[in-house]
Amino acid sequence: MTKKPDFSALFTASPYPYLLIDTGFVIIGANPAYLHATGRTADDLVGRHVFDAFPANPADPDSTNLDEVRLSIERAIATQKPHTSALLRYAVPSETAEGGFEDRYWSAIHTPVFDAAGAVVFVAQNAIDVTDLYRFDTATKKYYLKQDANAVPDVPHMNRPQMHEAMTRILSAERGQLQTLFDQAPGFIAVLTGPEHVFEMANDAYYQLVGYRDILGKPALQALPELAAQGFNELLRNTYQTGIPLVLRERKIVLQRQPGAPLEDRYVDLLYQPIRDHDGRVTGIFAQGNDVTVAHEASRALSEKIGQLEEARSSQAFQLELADRIRQLDTPDAITAAACELLGRKLEVSRVLYAEVDDGMGTVYVRRDWTAEGFASLVGQTMTMDDFGPEMIAVLRSGKPVVNDDVGLDRRTAHHARAYAAIGVRADLLVPLVKADRLHAVLTVHSAMPRVWQDKELQLAQELAERTRSTVEAAQAQAALRAERDQSQYIFDSMTEGFAVLDRHWTILRMNAEGLRLTHRAPADVIGRNHWDVFPDLKDTETETIYRRVMATGRAEIVELAYALPDGARAWMEIRTYGSADGGIAFFFRDVTERRLAQEQLTTADRRKDEFLAMLAHELRNPLAPIGAAAELLQLAKLDGARVRRTSQIIGRQVDHMTHLINDLLDVSRVTRGLVTLDKAPHDIRHVVAEAVEQVTPLMQARRHQLALHLPPETTMVDGDRKRLVQVIANILNNAAKYTNEGGHIVLRTDVRGAHVQVEVTDDGVGMSPDLVGHAFELFAQAERTPDRSAGGLGLGLALVRSLVELHGGTVTCRSEGAECGSTFTVCLPRLQMPDTPDDLPGGEPVGEPAARPLRILVVDDNADAAMMLAMVLETAGHRVAVEHSARQALVRARAERPEVCLLDIGLPGMDGTELARALRAMPETAGALLVAVTGYGQESDRRRTLAAGFDRHFVKPLDVKTLLSLLAQPR
Repeated sequence: MTKKPDFSALFTASPYPYLLIDTGFVIIGANPAYLHATGRTADDLVGRHVFDAFPANPADPDSTNLDEVRLSIERAIATQKPHTSALLRYAVPSETAEGGFEDRYWSAIHTPVFDAAGAVVFVAQNAIDVTDLYRFDTATKKYYLKQDANAVPDVPHMNRPQMHEAMTRILSAERGQLQTLFDQAPGFIAVLTGPEHVFEMANDAYYQLVGYRDILGKPALQALPELAAQGFNELLRNTYQTGIPLVLRERKIVLQRQPGAPLEDRYVDLLYQPIRDHDGRVTGIFAQGNDVTVAHEASRALSEKIGQLEEARSSQAFQLELADRIRQLDTPDAITAAACELLGRKLEVSRVLYAEVDDGMGTVYVRRDWTAEGFASLVGQTMTMDDFGPEMIAVLRSGKPVVNDDVGLDRRTAHHARAYAAIGVRADLLVPLVKADRLHAVLTVHSAMPRVWQDKELQLAQELAERTRSTVEAAQAQAALRAERDQSQYIFDSMTEGFAVLDRHWTILRMNAEGLRLTHRAPADVIGRNHWDVFPDLKDTETETIYRRVMATGRAEIVELAYALPDGARAWMEIRTYGSADGGIAFFFRDVTERRLAQEQLTTADRRKDEFLAMLAHELRNPLAPIGAAAELLQLAKLDGARVRRTSQIIGRQVDHMTHLINDLLDVSRVTRGLVTLDKAPHDIRHVVAEAVEQVTPLMQARRHQLALHLPPETTMVDGDRKRLVQVIANILNNAAKYTNEGGHIVLRTDVRGAHVQVEVTDDGVGMSPDLVGHAFELFAQAERTPDRSAGGLGLGLALVRSLVELHGGTVTCRSEGAECGSTFTVCLPRLQMPDTPDDLPGGEPVGEPAARPLRILVVDDNADAAMMLAMVLETAGHRVAVEHSARQALVRARAERPEVCLLDIGLPGMDGTELARALRAMPETAGALLVAVTGYGQESDRRRTLAAGFDRHFVKPLDVKTLLSLLAQPR
C-alpha cells in the first residue's frame, strides 16, 4: 500500500510564509517562515481572531489596512478563487524595548482551501514583507518605490524568490492599473512611431474622437486622411525632426466622426511630445490632448453673452440717466427736449427731433429738437412729409422704423435729396410712434454725413422713443388725475357695478356704494371685516375656488352665481375677479338676474318658435289636400252643376281658412314690428263687444256653448280703432270657445272701474297650468293640442291681443286655477270721458248688395288661371268681363271697350301694374274708371305706392270675393 504524501511537512518546510485562517477569521495555523517573518510564536497566534492577533495601532488606525485584508479574505471565500492584494500597509507590534507599532508593507494573496465536498474550510494567506522596497507618503497616502542605491539591502538568498514573487504581483497590479488609467483617461492619448507616424497605441478617448476607426498599425495620414489638408502632417514632421514639443490651444480640426457622415468641426487642446530612445534619438511622438469643443462653444457663447450684457449695461445706464433726467420734469415739452439731448449726445449725431404728425394733412410739426454745435434748429417748423419721400413715409405709417445710411443713395429718398440737403441731412434714423393705428409722432435722428447705423443704435432710439412717449403720457395722465382728484371718490361711488378690494388675508378693504346696495349691506358691516364672515354662504363653493386661484396665479376669472340676499331673496351675480398688487384680489360684480331670465325666455321662445313652425307647416298643408283633390276632381270629367258648386265651396272654404292663417301671420308681423297705425275714434264698448260676439257666434253654435253677456246699461266710450278692438274681443272669445269642451259656459262681463273700462271673459274650459299662465301672451305660446286638433289655430291670437291692447294704452291679463278649472282673460282700456252719445256708425268697409246694373270690367293678370277664375266669378255675378294677360294688350282693349272697372295685377311683365294704372288714368276712355290693385303684396308701403299710382282700392291675394262684389254693388 502506497503511503500518502505528508503535506504538513511541505507546509512546515516552505520558505514562503503562510497563515491559515478559517471562515470565521480565526487563525488555525502558521508555518515557521510566517512566524519568523512576523516575529511571533504559534502560541501567540493559533486560536485567536486574526484581527485580535494583529490589532490596529490605536494611536494611528490608518496605519493598518484592516478593511482591505477583511475584504480580500471575504472575496476569496465568496468567489472560491485566490484574491491578491498587491500592496498593503499593516503595522505590527514592535519587538524593541520601547514597544509600540512598526509600519510594514506586505504583498498578500489569500487562497481558499476546500474539503472533500468542495466547501471552503479555511483560507491560506501568503504575505511577503516588501517594506525594504517601498516607502509610504503620509501626505498623499501613496506608495513609492525606493530609488536610491541603498534602497534595497542585501537579502538572504532564500528570500530572493519571495521578493521576486512580490515584485511580480506588484508590477502586474501596477501595469493593469496603468493600462486602466491609460484607457480611461479623460483626454485622448496616442503613441505614433517612426517617420511615417504609425499608430502604436491609442486610448478610448482617442477612438471616440476619430469615430472608432481602425487606426493601429497605420500611418497617421492613412488612418485620418482628412487631416492632410489641415497642416497636421507638417506639425508631426516638425516635432519628429526637431524634437521640440508642440502645444496647440483650441485648434480647429475637421473630422469625419461617423462612416459616411459629413465632416464635423471640433476644437482641441493638443500636445506633441517627442519619444526618445536610450541614445536620445526621436523614435516617435506621444500625442495627448483634450476635446474642448463644448468649452470653446461655451466660451464663444459666453463672449457673445458678455457683449450683450455689456450692451445691456450701457443701455441700462443710458435709461437710468434718462430716468434721472426726466424724473423731476412734469411737462411734455421739457421731457421730449431732455430725451432728444441725451440721445443726441449718446450717439454723437447732428440733430435729434421730436415731430408731431398730422397724417390727414400730410404734414409734420417739429415740437422739440436738440442740435450739435453749429447745426440749425428746426423747432416750430411745419414740413410736408411727401417732400422727404412717399415710400419712406409709407413705411413709417406701417409702424416700422426707417434706417437710412445715405439719403442720396437710398432709392426711397434719392429723388428727394434736395429736401434733405436743405436741412443739412445725409443720413437719418426715424422711429414712428403709432397710436390707434395712426401715425402720431416721429422721433428722428440726423447725421450731417453718411453713416452706417448699428442695430444697437436703432434699438436705443426705439427704447428712448417708447420711454419718452410713456413718460409724456404719464405726465399728461398725472395732470389729468390732479385735475380730477376731487371727483375720484364720487366716480368710485357712482359706478354702475359693485366693486370691492380684499387683501391677501381676506380682509375687505373697500366696497363702493353700488356694491353695498347690491349686497344689502351697510359699510360698517363690510369694511375691515373678513370676507368669509360677511359672506359665509360662499365658503366651500366654486366662488371660493376661483378667488383662491386668482389670488395664487394673478389671472382674471369670471363666475356667475345665485346669491342669497339677507332678506331671503335670490339674485344672480356676475363676478369678475382680478389679482391685486399686494397679493389680494379685487372684483367687480353686477346683478344679471334680468339677463339670466331673458336668456331663459329666449331659450323658451326659440323652442316655441320651432314648435310653431312645425305646426304652421301642418296647418298650411291641411287645406292644400282638399284643394288639390277638388282640382283633380274638376279635371277628371264633366260634372253636374251641383257637384261643381260643392267642389267650389270646398275650395272656397279651404282658401278662406288659409287666408285667415296668413292674415294672422301678417297681422302679428305688422304689429310686432310697429307697422300698424290705429285709426282711432270714440266708440261705445258695447257696440265693439256686440260686433265681436257676432263674429264668433258660428263657432259658439257649432260647439253648443252657452254665452252670457253682462254689459253696462250706460254708454261706455273708449278711444280706439274699432276694427282692432273688435279683433281683440273676438280673439279672446274665439280662444275661450276653442278651449272649452262642447256645451260649455262662457261669460263676457263689461264694467267701468274709475278711469278704465274692463272687459272680462270667463270660461269653464280646460284651464291653464301656472307655467302656461305666465307665457300665455307670448309669441308662439300654445296649450297642448288635443289628438283630434279640435282647437286649431296657430297660437298667435293672444300675442296679437296683447300687442293691440298695449297700442291702445291698456293691459290684458289672464288667470286660471289649473287644469280643468277654466280661465279668465281681462282687458283693461282707458275710458274716454265724453257725453253719452250713441255710436251707431257701421265699422269697417261698407257692405252692400250687388248692383242691379252689370258693369264692364277689365281683368289684367299674367297668371291665366287666376284671371280666368276671377272672370268666371264676376260673370256669375252678372258682369261683363274682358281678360288680358299683358299691359300693352290691356291698353288696346281699354281704348276699344271703355271698361268701368279695371282689376289689375301689379307684377305684370314689361309694364307693371302701377305703370298701367297711370296710363289708364291718362286715357280719356278710362280716366274715371274704378282702378283696383290685385296683388300678393300687402304692406303699408305697397298700399301707399298703389294709391300714388292712381288706384282707388288695394286688394291682397287671394281675393275676398264677397268684399269685391260688395264694392262693385255700390252706386257710382
